[in-house]
Amino acid sequence: MKIKYIIIGLLVVLFGYLIWQRILTNREKSSKPTTAKGKENVMSVYGAVIHAESFADNLNLTGTIEPDEQVEIRSEVSGLIAELNFSEGSHVNKDAVLVKMVASDLLAQLEQAKTRMQLTSENERRAKLLLEKEAISQEEYDIASAEYRTAKSQIVYIEAQLSKTYIRAPFSGTIGLRSVSKGAYITPTTNIARLVKSDRIKLSFAIPEKYVNRVSVGKTVSFTIPESKEVFYAKVFAIDPAVDLNTRTLLIKAMADNVGNKFVPGVFANVVLPLESINDALMVPSEALIPIQNGKKIFVMKAGRAREVLVETGGRTKDKVNVLSGLTHGDTVLTTGIMSLKDDVKVKVTLR
Repeated sequence: MKIKYIIIGLLVVLFGYLIWQRILTNREKSSKPTTAKGKENVMSVYGAVIHAESFADNLNLTGTIEPDEQVEIRSEVSGLIAELNFSEGSHVNKDAVLVKMVASDLLAQLEQAKTRMQLTSENERRAKLLLEKEAISQEEYDIASAEYRTAKSQIVYIEAQLSKTYIRAPFSGTIGLRSVSKGAYITPTTNIARLVKSDRIKLSFAIPEKYVNRVSVGKTVSFTIPESKEVFYAKVFAIDPAVDLNTRTLLIKAMADNVGNKFVPGVFANVVLPLESINDALMVPSEALIPIQNGKKIFVMKAGRAREVLVETGGRTKDKVNVLSGLTHGDTVLTTGIMSLKDDVKVKVTLR
């Protein structure tokens, strides 16, 4: 038993000693004089001095090349095809007969109508002579005259129906691939072929609604097409009168000559719409901008320290952005390490 009490006593003494040593250590630390504050950290960053420069504010868009005119060739009446007078992919002139339909029944009706007209014409002539001699009444003459006019109008109607059996080209252009053959039965819903006029092309594109007041009829736009580095130009000739409510864009069409048939209708084009030219624009590297909830901010160096500045931006180029407000000529803009920078931090700037 004595040994047990001795061991417990030794443990209590040891525990008390450790506590006493800890208290002394803490007192020594608290009694030491405070050391002088160390040197302030300096961040090394890259920056650029901005100067006023010329800037062409352009809007890059995607457009579609459309033909000057385009139509699906169809028949006004139903019937059998008697002749196909065009070759696929060939040029046809305006009013050229493309398709001739079987019209034997109409021709027979026309001959019948002509015979009836001759008869009613003779009856009308005789009735007129009899009326002059007062051999018949005015009513009898009117009936003969009406029959003659009816027969005459019937001929006009049948000739109009016959003209519909000749399908003509509404304008000069290139005829596409046909979807029917000779002898086929067609209706007004049958697509025969497509006729395209593309000596001039229409460039169709849409702009965001905020730019609607910066484009007008007569404005020149530039564009390129796939697999070609050549820049082409078109002139705006029509602007949609209303903004599309679904896309919030405004449709615009420009016209260009298709010299050498370089443009194939249906392909897309990269369109550049010039908005304005600025001679004293402040252009900053795009990597210097930091998006925030209320807009964008930039860090600039003032008196060796980073200062946070809220800015308003405009157009942009491939690697620069036009700053409309917040900066002045000669400011040094910080371009690297900006995500870890804080306002009033001391910085060492390397210009580039």
